[in-house]
Amino acid sequence: MSRFFSSDIPAPVRRRRWLIARRWCFFICLSLGVFLFLLWGSASPNLLLRISAWLVFALWLLTLIQVVYCRFFPPLITPLMIHRSLQHRRDSDYIRLRDGYRFVPLESISPLLVSAVDCSENIKLYAYCRGFLFKGLREAYLSNQQGGALRGGSCISQQTAKNCFLPHSRIFLRKLIEAYYVVLIELFWGKRRIMEVYLNIIEFGPGIYGCEAASQHYFHHSAASLTEHEAVLLAVTLPWPLSANPDHHEPYFDRRVSLIHRRMQEYTPINWDASLADLDLQCIEEGNRGLLFFIKWVLLQKFKHNKQV
Repeated sequence: MSRFFSSDIPAPVRRRRWLIARRWCFFICLSLGVFLFLLWGSASPNLLLRISAWLVFALWLLTLIQVVYCRFFPPLITPLMIHRSLQHRRDSDYIRLRDGYRFVPLESISPLLVSAVDCSENIKLYAYCRGFLFKGLREAYLSNQQGGALRGGSCISQQTAKNCFLPHSRIFLRKLIEAYYVVLIELFWGKRRIMEVYLNIIEFGPGIYGCEAASQHYFHHSAASLTEHEAVLLAVTLPWPLSANPDHHEPYFDRRVSLIHRRMQEYTPINWDASLADLDLQCIEEGNRGLLFFIKWVLLQKFKHNKQV
């Protein structure tokens, strides 16, 4: 253990290992708490308490089964797919789910799409963040505070958890549950599997889910043979899948395409087999700044604002 956190190891890498260890401690303590609550509640003469104990245990078990199942098998369907199917069930031009969802392994997806999505969604920090990306959250917060167009700050891990397990809503409870799922998939899936699931379930257009279906629909070939420009077009579609269309370029779409192309010129593709010691230390430092760091930063911004007023 002492060698694992040795002072000879660079500080950002040590912090990354401590963060991973804390995540495992959180999961273990939470699991023990659920079991203890179940034992205590089931032995109580209070019927409501017994029901609550079994309900908490069932929910905990359900989330664990969901995450473990999707670690090894493709998600059969997602809440968003169900919602969209019901919403557009009477639209004659809507692509039906059986035609618009195809799950393929990461090896069958062009690495150019992985790079383009990372440059677009995570600002080239996907391999380093631990589920919550401070840089994206900060930029979204500042944009929203300054009265700009509302934007989200979710990284790919958060979007994967939301799209795979939860219905789309803006209530605070959903964000809390999403954060819990993010911790689970970061622990049990790892970065490679998260990216694989994300690219296969994310919405690329009305009734189009996953990069394989999107590639076949827009470019008439598989996701494995995407060119750099095609990969960038698909990546730019993601924030606005129902309005942005690679076939019809709006001015904002073209500007975004140019930005992602510039980012990709300075981008080193993700090495899924790289150890922590092989990663960029500056990026690890930025990636270690997660949700708690963001909350502290927001409180500091609020304090400065109140002081100026």
